[in-house]
Amino acid sequence: MTEETKTGKVVEAAKTAAPQAQSQQKRPYGGAGGQRGGQRGGRYPKKNSKGRGPRPSYDDDEQEVWVPKTTLGKKVAAGEITHIDDILKQGSPILEAGIVNKLLPGLNEEVVSVRRVQRTLDSGRRMKFSILAVVGDKNGHVGVGMSKGVEAGPTIKKAMSRAKLNIISVKRACSSWECGCGEPHTVPYKVTGKMGSVEITLKPAPRGVGLVVGDNSKVTLDFAGIRDVWLSSQGHSRTVINQVLAIYDALKKLSTFKEEVSKGVKEVKVKV
Repeated sequence: MTEETKTGKVVEAAKTAAPQAQSQQKRPYGGAGGQRGGQRGGRYPKKNSKGRGPRPSYDDDEQEVWVPKTTLGKKVAAGEITHIDDILKQGSPILEAGIVNKLLPGLNEEVVSVRRVQRTLDSGRRMKFSILAVVGDKNGHVGVGMSKGVEAGPTIKKAMSRAKLNIISVKRACSSWECGCGEPHTVPYKVTGKMGSVEITLKPAPRGVGLVVGDNSKVTLDFAGIRDVWLSSQGHSRTVINQVLAIYDALKKLSTFKEEVSKGVKEVKVKV
């Protein structure tokens, strides 16, 4: 065999080996031979449509399109019901937050309490967020909602949605003996609300006094449209959740009165 023949075979072998080396470098999986997993340290490709993927973003600017599902929601979307008081007078339960968004577009929302709670299991501790939110239009409508979840963003949205489902109509008046302005700016009479060990008492106040309450209670009363009130509390009032829920219970009692019957005392709901 001559030297020219040997040289030609070496060149041909190099040409055939070059594409194979390039194909091995372009393989999507690590390791020799292109087998799934390959050698230690090989990486799998990212899944695009199904399986793994980026977490959903919870942007406050994104607004979901409301599609009514209940009969009440369809009536609101069709324009048959134009005021939320018409629903509250009937006593119909509100099962969709879109109803409140439609009838009360300028609703104020605020997170009152954010806590980290944990639960011990066999696998370890599970951490969650506990969110308390208050919504209101500052004109006689307020709602309180509470929710728990792993992530803060979705939990806050869920608490806001529950607060909208629990919205009530607050009765207001000018009932203080020191005031005679005639505008609805305070509670109509002395009322007491309770939650847990906390007991809250709201008393009518004259115009100009303001909200003589704590910071946590001030948000709920301000969203309800009450401008002047005196408040006294008993129990562990430093507990924010019980304090806010006790005020919410007192505001709900403003739309009821006690009627004496032959067998005892009966609570009757007033149509506001």
